[in-house]
Formats: sequence, structure tokens, C-alpha cells
Amino acid sequence: MPPFVVVAVTATLSGFDQNLMRAAASLGARPVEAVFRVMLPLIAPGVASGALFAFVTSFDEVVVALFISGSEQRTLPRQMWSGVRETLSPTIAAVAALLIVFSTLFLATIQWLQRRAELQKVRRDG
Repeated sequence: MPPFVVVAVTATLSGFDQNLMRAAASLGARPVEAVFRVMLPLIAPGVASGALFAFVTSFDEVVVALFISGSEQRTLPRQMWSGVRETLSPTIAAVAALLIVFSTLFLATIQWLQRRAELQKVRRDG
């Protein structure tokens, strides 16, 4: 699991109030029901950003794509690798630039979620 995923999900979970789960249990909710109705909606942004980071970082796995995929499968990392090896085209540079922009945006989103979780914790505790 990439560290970005761990950071995103951990930041969200650190801001989650366990008293909400206890309150759901005291109102008669089973543990699984409490997770799906209380916990999951509150941590969904962190889980979603972690999933997006995992998706974006999967594009960096050129070595894995080269060794695992068959000759008939043309994944994006493999296509980029062959494009760089054979001819340097502007398409490869554009895709690389987009990946950098998306990665930066996702990192900014995680930082924002961390700050938001910390502020909510300070407001709740203070």
C-alpha cells in the first residue's frame, strides 16, 4: 500500500470520534450496521482520496506492468515505456505532465483533509 493511502486514511480516522460508534451501539445498532451507517459516511472522503492516490500511483509501476502483462495487453505504463524507448512523442510528455498535476492535487487534498481533521478535533476538544 502506498504511503499516500496510509496518510489519507490515517488522517481521516484520527479525526473520527469513537463516541459516535458507542452512541450507535447504545441506540441498538449492530457493529456492522454502525460501521456502514455512522463510520463509513464520515470517513468516506479520506478513503476516497486514498483510493485515488492508489490509482494514480499505480501508473508508476512500469516494471510490474512489463513483467506481468502479456504481449497482447497494452497498459498505459507499458505504452508510455515503449513510446519513450522508440520515439519521444509529445503525447508521452503530456501524459507525464498530467500525472504530475494529478499527484500534486491529490497530495494537496490529503494535506487539506489532515488540517480539517485536526481543526475538527481541536474544536471538539477545546
